[in-house]
Amino acid sequence: MFDLTGKVALVTGGNGGIGLGIARGLARSGAAVAVAGRNVEKNTAAVAELAALGVRAIPLVVDVTEPAQIERMVADTVGQLGSVDVLVANAGMNIRKMPQDYLVEEWHQIVDTNLTSVFQCCQAVYPEMKRRGGGKIITIGSMTSIFGFNVAPVYAATKGAVVQLTRSLASSWAADNIQVNSILPGWIDTDLTRRAGQVVSTLNDNVLARTPAGRWGQPDDLAGLAIFFAAPASDFVTGTAVPVDGSFSSSMF
Repeated sequence: MFDLTGKVALVTGGNGGIGLGIARGLARSGAAVAVAGRNVEKNTAAVAELAALGVRAIPLVVDVTEPAQIERMVADTVGQLGSVDVLVANAGMNIRKMPQDYLVEEWHQIVDTNLTSVFQCCQAVYPEMKRRGGGKIITIGSMTSIFGFNVAPVYAATKGAVVQLTRSLASSWAADNIQVNSILPGWIDTDLTRRAGQVVSTLNDNVLARTPAGRWGQPDDLAGLAIFFAAPASDFVTGTAVPVDGSFSSSMF
């Protein structure tokens, strides 16, 4: 039920952080992996790590805010690995400011990366998945899909929209045997959240005090749920959004 041998996973932003943690999990379950990211050196290092697990892995240099590059990314994955059975639409970014301080250009940058690119990646893999009789799409929301965040309101808006997009795609594509689900990470120890600590000096103490599990999450903590969403075990599960946050989002204190 959880065997991904013979499947091909395309992971955007798969060269580090949450994306690489998920890619490692999919590879350990037998999937070949296409790692899509902008940084050539990080792509190369990630592919080497995945290949050491005994699976085929390829690097793809992609800017997901460019529609033509998204189309080429999917075509290259199919051309080199044979298919796209699983899409993990993980690439994202953030600019932390109070709402009144954002420039409209920053709004568009965050929305284009976190929301528009997710939709376009899903659109790009749809014909291939339909042709093959089905597929799995995993979007990456956030705990801010559930509640707001004062120094990241635009990011929170995009992550809330990702969940609604996930539900809509799940409804639209269920008849094509394409399951679409979302993972909502909490405070995961990545480069992105370390930069947040530079903005909010008390972040580490606040996270530990608020998280009932008593620790930060690690990128590999996302792998188990991603494997489930990518595998036959979830063939009748679609349109869901599941937090992976040590109970942060369900705790009052």
